[in-house]
Amino acid sequence: MNRNLLLIAISLLTWGLGESMFINLHPLYLKELSAQPIMIGAIYSAMGFVMSLAHIPAGYLADRFGQRPLIWLAWIIGLAAAWVMALAPSLITFVIGLLIYSLTAFVMSPLNSYITAARGRLEVGRALTLISAFFSVGAIFGPFTGGWLATTFGLRQVYITAACIFLLSTVIIAFLRTAPNEPISIEERRDGSRFTRTFFVYLGIVFLVMFATALPQPLSPNYLQEIHDLTYTQIGWLGTITGIGIVFFNLTLGRRDPRTGFLLSQACVCLFTFFLWRGSSYAWFIAGYFMLGGFRTARVLAIAQARNLVHLARIGLAYGLIETVGAIGISLAPLLAGILYQKNPNQMYLVSLCLILAAIIVSIFFTPHPPRSLPEKALVAN
Repeated sequence: MNRNLLLIAISLLTWGLGESMFINLHPLYLKELSAQPIMIGAIYSAMGFVMSLAHIPAGYLADRFGQRPLIWLAWIIGLAAAWVMALAPSLITFVIGLLIYSLTAFVMSPLNSYITAARGRLEVGRALTLISAFFSVGAIFGPFTGGWLATTFGLRQVYITAACIFLLSTVIIAFLRTAPNEPISIEERRDGSRFTRTFFVYLGIVFLVMFATALPQPLSPNYLQEIHDLTYTQIGWLGTITGIGIVFFNLTLGRRDPRTGFLLSQACVCLFTFFLWRGSSYAWFIAGYFMLGGFRTARVLAIAQARNLVHLARIGLAYGLIETVGAIGISLAPLLAGILYQKNPNQMYLVSLCLILAAIIVSIFFTPHPPRSLPEKALVAN
């Protein structure tokens, strides 16, 4: 791993530590601030909508002007948003900070584009999952720390501590150098301006997969607290288990071809849904949250597959389109989850299970197989 990738890895590790301290506690803090389940679902949907706004512009700007300025901007905005959440005196202020923080998701397109350009001899899928694994290593330690802080000092202290950790991550990323540029011919730039029908079909698959696999997640902490009487600490430990699962699945499924890994990752989230729906003990929930690690791996491998579907000249924009479509799916899922949860929490898991199985079937039959004969910079024929 070269210097630039190492800096990203370390910065993501520290950011993952901070973010994972509060990510599973959002719905509980929103509840503490007087938000009802449907409102929580609506807030999560708004977060997903905000995430979807900037991916395409960010990918386009990364192709035109380079990835590093956008990466720096995302880190700075995320740091500021974390302090807004930490110091928020009311629900409205906290939600504003939460939405600003969600906006920083635009970093995924330039960041993945940067990793693709700076990966050296690593395969794209391997490079993306490896770097993502560092974020997840940090996420192993954050949840139980956040759960302990919430139990001992209250939920607000969790956000204050995370904001301090984000400051360190921002200092580290400030030393990032410009990514090396691969030579792109005039012909590649001209032909690469067009996306194929195959690519647009793939975008539809990504939407379905992200919607289905996101549906059972946002209100699961509430379900575990209200139905199974889990404490903040126990829920925090489940987030740690998910972090371990992400690292495991990134390092194992990341070694396989992206299409196979994509399918297996969805199957993992399917098991998460089933274990929480039918499980009655903490051991079942541990197993389920370990399997949930496949969700982040699925998102990374969804990006990795796109490298064989577009020209290098438009890779940033392609990544942006995939992130946007995925974010739209993720933004709509919590709203439905809130409605289902309000009627019957178990109904949320039953519907999720059916949709995930449908997504797996669609992925098996319609996810394109990248042709082995094409060179790295070739465009997939329609």
